[in-house]
Amino acid sequence: MITAVETNTVLDIAAIRNGFPILNRKIKGHPLVYLDNAATSQKPQVVIDALVHYYTQLNANVHRGIHTLAEEATAAFEATRDALQQFINAKYREEIIYTRGTTEGINLVAYTWGRSNLNEGDEVIISGMEHHSNIVPWQIVCEEKKAVLKVIPVTESGELEMETFYQLLSGRTKIVSVVQVSNALGTINPVKEIIDAAHQKGAVVLVDGAQSSLHLDIDVQALDCDFFALSAHKMLGPTGAGALYGKKQLLEAMPVFNGGGEMIKEVTFERTTYNELPYKFEAGTPNIADFVAFKPAIEYINTLGKKNMRVHEDALLRYATDKIKEIDGIRIIGEAKEKASVLSFVIDRVHPQDIGILLDNKGIAVRTGHHCAEPLMNRFCIPGTIRASFAVYNTMEEIDQLAEGLKKAIGLLR
Repeated sequence: MITAVETNTVLDIAAIRNGFPILNRKIKGHPLVYLDNAATSQKPQVVIDALVHYYTQLNANVHRGIHTLAEEATAAFEATRDALQQFINAKYREEIIYTRGTTEGINLVAYTWGRSNLNEGDEVIISGMEHHSNIVPWQIVCEEKKAVLKVIPVTESGELEMETFYQLLSGRTKIVSVVQVSNALGTINPVKEIIDAAHQKGAVVLVDGAQSSLHLDIDVQALDCDFFALSAHKMLGPTGAGALYGKKQLLEAMPVFNGGGEMIKEVTFERTTYNELPYKFEAGTPNIADFVAFKPAIEYINTLGKKNMRVHEDALLRYATDKIKEIDGIRIIGEAKEKASVLSFVIDRVHPQDIGILLDNKGIAVRTGHHCAEPLMNRFCIPGTIRASFAVYNTMEEIDQLAEGLKKAIGLLR
């Protein structure tokens, strides 16, 4: 069992915490214990400073402007694309499409690639642990195109039934769209194995990287995925910014997503010609400030090192799992062999929301409910879970506070 002082990390967690202003807050008279990182991560001061710098020094619309502010804003905006290309090891910078986040990236693929390539009787495979954003778009397109949506089942331990996946694959499979790390369970899925198997059947693969991008090393060329979607706000960055990676030849063949400024090359009332990648998919004034501030978030992660972060986060997860298992009446949902820093559990005869409210009274922020994965909750025959999710700035002492808070809350509710 890990003790509260055994982190085995080279990182100075106290110094890291000092760089996140919100962690100094008090909630209802108690120091904030923020354990809702799978919903959104907190932001270091360098990201906040970048937002302030943009609005106080660079504020201008990007592209096509010839004045100094426009040129400086454009340079800062496009620098993030270069940082993202390196962060996920994309071959070309134009393979990085700016989006509002993972949800928009998945929708973009479903409504452009899906509508162009799916026909009646074709098959789309997703998994039983998908976020709603990787279910609903495929349901819409499958209904429209009369395609068939198939689902990889989830085992009692919270892992994909890979034997069933291989049985589901067929010559009719056109795309497999699967999450790399489950937001509800923390399970790390074998996406490389899935990609290789799908490619053998001639299918393309979209990877939902919303949860994995902060915790796992991402190399889209090594994975050989066809699409990869991520969100800045899950990566210590701002909200409302994200990216879709797509292989260049696929993106070039896909129809446009939104119409308007920037995605055009020439417009007449008779016809419009579209811009080259990546701007073909980036209509309208983008969320400039948040994309500018996304770059320092990426640099911050790179400076800490994902390997170092993972050592600490894994230690937190193991310690929390041990502490939670000591409490009578708690059942962990999702005990896969490979997990990221998410711990979901239920408590006998206690509704998750009641626990969440009582923990909040002690300043402890956890997420309760179905976590936008309602079919997964139905698979386990539960209304939802209590989810504690950890990031590099969390501590063993905070997990001790969570455990004590749970014991007190259970005592009150029973």
